[in-house]
Amino acid sequence: MDTNPSPEKHGGYETRDANVRNLLRIAGVLLMTLLVAAGAAKLAYDFFGHVQKLGPPPTPFEQARALPPLPQLQANPESDLEKLREQDRQELNSYGWVDRTRGIIHIPIERAMELLLERGLPTRPSGAAGAEKGAGQPAARGQEAARGGASAPQADFATHGRKEEP
Repeated sequence: MDTNPSPEKHGGYETRDANVRNLLRIAGVLLMTLLVAAGAAKLAYDFFGHVQKLGPPPTPFEQARALPPLPQLQANPESDLEKLREQDRQELNSYGWVDRTRGIIHIPIERAMELLLERGLPTRPSGAAGAEKGAGQPAARGQEAARGGASAPQADFATHGRKEEP
């Protein structure tokens, strides 16, 4: 029994794994398929080119450039931010109407801070006992705290909502 066949008997290549004749037939069929598809595409392109006339090609100057839908990107964000900050500074440092029909205005921030120091922070009375003591007392505490007094308005907020024990 011969385990090593000689290459002279079979033409010098392996014959049992690859059939060269079938491989060449498949390559030929693929080439013919590609040629038929390319020819069909050319015929369809020529046919629709004659049947459907599209007219002259459009020029880029016919229509104005349409803007994309909002939101749009900022062209110069640094200058936009500076404009916004300038508007905010103007509003913080001037008088003006917020709602003229209801009589609401805005005042400069420096004046608002002065009024806050003069009048104190608004506080809510704690329960029924706070209502009996009087509404003017929290403002007086705020003034003492602004001047460096012993009682601070934070004490009202710390005990707010707690019930006192008997």
